[in-house]
Amino acid sequence: MPKPPAATPAATPVSETELMLRGYGLTTAELFYRMPDYRHVLNSFVWQDYDLAPDHPRLFGFIEFWQREIEGPLHSVRFTHRKMIAPGEWRNVVGEFRYH
Repeated sequence: MPKPPAATPAATPVSETELMLRGYGLTTAELFYRMPDYRHVLNSFVWQDYDLAPDHPRLFGFIEFWQREIEGPLHSVRFTHRKMIAPGEWRNVVGEFRYH
């Protein structure tokens, strides 16, 4: 389950649907990094979270964490962002009609 946005208190759980209604989209990044002991060997790591485009604060926060805490230096990062729904595309249905 995704983490709540920074403005929301940590005690309040936020669903994926609520995040998408707030403008978040699913961001997937593939990070290529060099192995600490074998600098000529590249490895990859896939990261995925809900993030806000075009600034991508969560993605860039994760990259900063990687550079600060992980020994394998980054070679390159490629990512994609997909906005699933927007507030105008979603509506809450209260009732249900059954036929038969």
